[in-house]
Amino acid sequence: MVKSEWFEVLNTDFRYQLTVIGQFAQAIVAHEIENNWFEIRTSAPNVKVSWQVTGVRQDAYAKANPLVVEQEKEARLRGFYIHPELYGAPPEKQIEWARHPQMMKKMQETRARQQATIKAAAQPATAQ
Repeated sequence: MVKSEWFEVLNTDFRYQLTVIGQFAQAIVAHEIENNWFEIRTSAPNVKVSWQVTGVRQDAYAKANPLVVEQEKEARLRGFYIHPELYGAPPEKQIEWARHPQMMKKMQETRARQQATIKAAAQPATAQ
């Protein structure tokens, strides 16, 4: 038997996953979670079983902030990435370019000027 002091209080709608390790045997959930306990039975003695129980959170925070697995992007953000380099896209496809195009353009221009200044300073002086 397996016991958890808090799992049943914070979760509902339980799902069980059992995997028998090291030998051929059957494993079942003999008794579902009740009073913080559940029981696994196997068709052979001394069977090692890896198990996982999941549930739907029912605490106040989870209810107030439900998990959204995937969301549609706003139309203006489509085609832009958080990390464009990971997709072989240019830096201008970074999502901040869609959110703040003028600011990003100014930053790009400032960076280009700074690089030009550094490059010019690195050039050897020519004799006249």
